Amino acid sequence: MENKYETNAKVFKALSDPNRLMIVEMLQSRERCACEILEDLNISQSTLSHHMKILCDSGLVGSRRHGKWMYYSLSKEGCDEAKNLLSEITTIWHNSNERDLRHEC
Repeated sequence: MENKYETNAKVFKALSDPNRLMIVEMLQSRERCACEILEDLNISQSTLSHHMKILCDSGLVGSRRHGKWMYYSLSKEGCDEAKNLLSEITTIWHNSNERDLRHEC
């Protein structure tokens, strides 16, 4: 079983690559077939599969098979969790930063 740090690291890994960021942007408007994503990116099919595995493992993207084609879409739940993670991190940082400004060594 993964701990929260391993789970959170998957989200950051998924968002740390320019191609994966482009894929996420492409999926903002609608579900897309892998072939459509390939048309817009200058990568091989195997590289796309690698990126999609990372995105799906992070929970940001979901997939479904229709015949021989794979279709991908953003996962509302996964994106909400990522948004909450960033909010939690920045809130904790902001609160602790204010506290540290008052702390003298």
